[in-house]
This record gives sequence, C-alpha cells and structure tokens, in this order.
Amino acid sequence: MKGRLVSNTGPIVALAVINKLGILKIIFKEVIVPDVVHQEIIQGGKDFSGLAHYRKASWIKKESLKTPLEPLLETLLDKGEASVIHFVREKGADFVLIDERKARKIAREVYGLNVVGSAGIIVEAKRRNLIPNVGEALDEMRNAGYWIHDDIMKAALRQAEES
Repeated sequence: MKGRLVSNTGPIVALAVINKLGILKIIFKEVIVPDVVHQEIIQGGKDFSGLAHYRKASWIKKESLKTPLEPLLETLLDKGEASVIHFVREKGADFVLIDERKARKIAREVYGLNVVGSAGIIVEAKRRNLIPNVGEALDEMRNAGYWIHDDIMKAALRQAEES
C-alpha cells in the first residue's frame, strides 16, 4: 500500500486508542491530515485516551487546504470528511482513510479515489506481521468506544483468515 495517505479523524482516533498509530507510518510513505481533521482530533479533549499517541506522531503531516471546500462536499459531509476528499483532489494522494460509509461511497464513486478504512489497515498490518491478530485489534477498538459494524468485523476476519 505504499504511497501518500490522507486520513479523516475517526481512523486516527481508532488506531491511537489501541496504540497502533505507528502502523500507518510503516504501511504508507506519507500520512497527512488536513488542519480541520487535526483540530477535530485535538478537540477530542482529555477523554481521548489516544491523544498522547497522536501528539507524539510527529511524522503525521498537518496541512492546510489552498482552496475553499466544494459546496457539494460541504453539504453532504462533515467538515473533516469533506476536507479529506477535497485535499486529495487538490493536492493529490494515493489513498483516503475514512470509515464513515457515506463519505467512503462519495470518495470512491463520485471522485474515483482509493478508499481504505481502519479495518483494512488492521488486516494489512497482520499481513505484514505488524500485529498478531485482527480480531483482537478490532475488539480493542470497539471496547475503547469506536464503532465498527458487525459486517465489517466479519469481512475483516475473513480477509485475515481468522473466521
């Protein structure tokens, strides 16, 4: 999966709360969050147990958009998701990391972007022997309060040959 990745808030939070944010550094050449996403993460406050891991991840680049968000994106998605998609279209990147279904669909079907989610990152991490077990990692995310649909869990476990 080497290449440039632009991430939304949710996947960063999901990986940080289980102390696996570093997986992104290994899998991708560059990891970027738009300023809006960075602010969402920071504003997660003291209740966000992965905040310390995020703050230590100096390899995650924070970048600003150069042009205003597209009205379509602003209307359909939250500011973070819209910024991620807009950023990729504005500056180019190889992958978009978004978990929310509607945003994933728009990124993939409307804009033709390569979309990956938190579960996909965890599966890739196991393939590269960075983690021993997909099910345990996804369960940790869920136990930390990160919502993962049962169908996504099942698909990830099948891909990792853990079902």
